[in-house]
Amino acid sequence: MARVAVAMSGGVDSAAAAALLVDEGHEVVGFTMNLWPAWVPQTEGGAGCCGVGAIDDARAAARTLGIPHYVLNLRDAFEREVIGYFTGEYARGRTPNPCIACNRAIKFRLLLERVLGLEMELLATGHYARVRRGPDGRHQLLRAVDRRKDQSYVLAGLDQAQLAHVRFPVGAHTKPAVREIARAHRLGVADKPDSQEICFVPNGDYADVVARLEPAAARPGPIYDLAGDRVGEHRGVARYTIGQRRGLGLPGRAPRYVVTIDAERNALVVGDAAAVRCDELWAADVNWIAVPSLDAERDVTVRVRHAASDVPATIAGGPDGRVRVRFATPPRAAAPGQAIVFYDGDVVLGGGVIDGVQYRERDVNA
Repeated sequence: MARVAVAMSGGVDSAAAAALLVDEGHEVVGFTMNLWPAWVPQTEGGAGCCGVGAIDDARAAARTLGIPHYVLNLRDAFEREVIGYFTGEYARGRTPNPCIACNRAIKFRLLLERVLGLEMELLATGHYARVRRGPDGRHQLLRAVDRRKDQSYVLAGLDQAQLAHVRFPVGAHTKPAVREIARAHRLGVADKPDSQEICFVPNGDYADVVARLEPAAARPGPIYDLAGDRVGEHRGVARYTIGQRRGLGLPGRAPRYVVTIDAERNALVVGDAAAVRCDELWAADVNWIAVPSLDAERDVTVRVRHAASDVPATIAGGPDGRVRVRFATPPRAAAPGQAIVFYDGDVVLGGGVIDGVQYRERDVNA
């Protein structure tokens, strides 16, 4: 048996993860990260995974399970590494994923370092994914059994050293089964709704957060069509992402979509649906998991957004460790700044960040 730290967010998944580990006979200790930004009133964060309400729910679950529970103040690191990254990327006209930044910089770097320093052997979370040892001895990251809840996409930044100390107990269960596990252990969060929002944006308007920290990203500016004609005015580049249709306020009945965000000119370019179909792209900052590197061209499936379906593609190595991705069926709205993850069946080969994107006859380099 092992000494296992569980990152308890106050939700049902992490509480059930702790319960499963207790049932297995491990020495389990719960840790909740206090991440709520100091400049946001705590009253706005009761339902999220960062606020006082989440800490109270996690503490109650730990008490029910009979395990110790501690709160770690990581607010400064979270504001710098996650919120700062998030707002900075939007100000550059890119589309970030804050959950990936949090996993990379906070949960599986800073928190993992802290708990290992406290002589814990493993860190478990409530993520829906699986880890196993491959035939070559490398740690592999796999999709969850419940494909609808799978979170392997946001975990593709984990390296071998981190995966060696990480466990995802709920990844082998479906969501309904996880709720039943929580009910069987009389956990008060058994029927708690899943959080659907960015944890530090409880009102759902992320642009307000960006405008607060990056005011230049909230300046109005021109909207052009692909011919270069001015067709309208936007409300700040931070309010838009590639492929967006709603909120443009453009005249005419034909739908138009954001195809380019030019932060330097403070301008948007719009076009029709075909203009946001991506033929190929470049991925940067690639982290390989199941393989040490990409030695040859390879056929894979690719996910370009967390909520997107996998699409077939061919990947090949390029300069500076970048990867060229050519799609058999062009996906819609692959946005610079978003994560891209490469799969071989259920196994995550690796992942990186979308950088240069070619949309049919256009070339967009962030």
